[in-house]
Amino acid sequence: MRVALVVTATLLLTVNSFAPWGEQTAQRIAVVAQCGAGIGAVAYGLFESRRVHGVARWWRLLAVGAVGAVLAGQLVWWLSGPDGAPVWVPVYWLFPVFGLAAIVALAWAGGEPIVRQDGSRTHASALIVLDALVAATSCAILVIFGSGAETTSSFPRSESPAMHTAYGFAELVLVVVAAVSGMVYRAERPYRATYLQLGSGLVLIAAADRITAYFDTVGQPRGVLWGGAGIALGALFVGLSLRDRDAAPAASRRSRLIDWAQLILPYSGFLGITLLLAFHVLNDHALDLVVVTVIVSMVVFVAARQVVAMAEQRLLTGRLLDAQRRLAHQVLHDSLTGLPNRLLFAQRLEEAMHDGHFVLIFVDLDDFKDVNDRFGHAAGDDLLCAVGERLRRCVTDADTLARIGGDEFAILIDGERADPEVVADRLRVALRDPFLLHGSSLRVRASMGLVRADAGPSALTSDDLLRQADISMYAGKRLGKNTAVVYQPAAGVRADFPTALRSAAGGVPAGFSLSFQPVVRLPDETLVAVEALARWTAPNGIQIPPETFVAAAEAAGLGAMLDGMVLRLACQEVAATGLDVGIHVNIGATRLGNPGFEDDVRRTLSTYRIDADRLVLEITETLPIVDLADAAAQIGRLNDTGVRVALDDFGAGYNSLTYLHALPVDIVKLDRSLAAGSDAARDLALYRSVVGLCADLGLDVIAEGIETPEQAGTIVAAGCRLAQGHLFGRPAPIADIVAEYGDLTSSVRPGRREA
Repeated sequence: MRVALVVTATLLLTVNSFAPWGEQTAQRIAVVAQCGAGIGAVAYGLFESRRVHGVARWWRLLAVGAVGAVLAGQLVWWLSGPDGAPVWVPVYWLFPVFGLAAIVALAWAGGEPIVRQDGSRTHASALIVLDALVAATSCAILVIFGSGAETTSSFPRSESPAMHTAYGFAELVLVVVAAVSGMVYRAERPYRATYLQLGSGLVLIAAADRITAYFDTVGQPRGVLWGGAGIALGALFVGLSLRDRDAAPAASRRSRLIDWAQLILPYSGFLGITLLLAFHVLNDHALDLVVVTVIVSMVVFVAARQVVAMAEQRLLTGRLLDAQRRLAHQVLHDSLTGLPNRLLFAQRLEEAMHDGHFVLIFVDLDDFKDVNDRFGHAAGDDLLCAVGERLRRCVTDADTLARIGGDEFAILIDGERADPEVVADRLRVALRDPFLLHGSSLRVRASMGLVRADAGPSALTSDDLLRQADISMYAGKRLGKNTAVVYQPAAGVRADFPTALRSAAGGVPAGFSLSFQPVVRLPDETLVAVEALARWTAPNGIQIPPETFVAAAEAAGLGAMLDGMVLRLACQEVAATGLDVGIHVNIGATRLGNPGFEDDVRRTLSTYRIDADRLVLEITETLPIVDLADAAAQIGRLNDTGVRVALDDFGAGYNSLTYLHALPVDIVKLDRSLAAGSDAARDLALYRSVVGLCADLGLDVIAEGIETPEQAGTIVAAGCRLAQGHLFGRPAPIADIVAEYGDLTSSVRPGRREA
């Protein structure tokens, strides 16, 4: 309602100032508006003053006196008429006096100023001074424009230029005090809205009076109308401020984040004077040296204020960044000891796992509960801090010491090549000296679990390694505490899989299974073969990559046993489905030249009634082929039985053109890395070269790693008709292959030429 009243009054008075219905009617309307607003403000202020006491009453009475002085002066002037008016009306002088007193009293009622916490005191003080200077120079320009004029159009209705100048400076003081007080009157203080309304009303009356003097000086006939509109609106604002309201209304979150009043106030006077100067120049009025000097000073002060505000903003931004860094530190560090926490330690451990040279140590203080029970939790916290500091001196800057919970610490010795037991001894020596705790000497013992990095890639995560270290630590506690136990490959792949393979005694180890991936003919994507892929899940539930457990089996001398088991299992599962497609089985290169493996192939084909030409043995190279002649001889014998041999992963590993020349293989499988190029033209040229070479040698080509239609289009354009990759199917149980491609009874398989 109050906003609607202010907007309506502003629109009506603005329209009236243009006098669309004539000068006399417009002047009468202006007089009625000033009288109505002034009388309303005085009456409402006196009514509200009876309901309050103390300073709250006094500032209202002073505000009423300021508006009443203007109203009384105007009434005397209007009733006397220009010809019968006295030389000057003294009552006008009460306006700046009472107005200034009302501002001070209301600011006093608002309580002590709240010190700014979002910037430095130096910047805040500089901004206050510059705001005062901007307000002073803005108002001074109006005073200078109206000074020296022999006019009674403005307050105090005196024909004395000196009187006009003095009164103008009194209004200048009022404007400056009101503006500066508005800047320092923080939103958190009581009566903030009240003060903004009161200050705006008094400043508006003073500015309207100066505008009237200016327009009269430059000969604009409607200056009285514009000045009268400003006086009426000023009285309306003062009247609205007199309403009794809560001392400290709750501020919204938006108002706390952005104080729009304090953003606008410093520049409002500057903007108003800029518009007035534009009007002055456009109407061909000259600017004397004094005015130009004040204008330049005002611009300098505004620019200086902007520089100070930017410096303060930069300071605030720096503090915000510092706060963010502190917050990030708190997120990644233990609040008690200041050491890295479990989250940061896991990140460091993940990074170290990529390099593969580290020792992980899990430290748990023995009988720490007894310390809390005997000395209290505060003493326990002190002990944890002391232990953390003692352990910190044992590690280098490249290492990581973390408290990961309770009385548990973890240490990552990065790049450590010494035996884990040596590292544990170093830590035990550090904890050997007693700790002083609340006047007592206390010895601390710790159980440690140690994990050494595996050489080569690993499927384990940082949580898996911490779990292994934790298992070792508790194993040490069961041995009698104050121990250091190294995690042995009872939880490692290299020992586990060979042991499981031996324990199976020719059968299938627990957790072992086969997945199958389709090999298709392009462009119709007809299924022609499936490749058997070994999978193994360790007893701890971790899925171990094939390259890891296959390498472990080879190192243990069980490679032939593993290959034979995979061959039998693949033939058994495919035969059970009735699929008449090729069966691709990977064998280690070291199987070449082994007559026993040839016999195993024949027995398997006979047992499961698999045609020999359906079997494709893919040579995978964990080690290079040493004796190419023996390998070529065995491949020849396999070919004689109808079994086909493929050279797997051509273009990677040890495969080379030498193998194509020396080994009588039937199929070449192009490594998936060839499909990962970023230049389609180069990829096509490379595929064409390899496919053309193989075609000249009478070899079928299968492109592996095809994952997109674009890659499939490239190999078809290169002349390759067989492909394998996620685009055609991911590794899955044989039942899923049957469900997707159906019960196929005949197909064109690699090595079987169409007539």
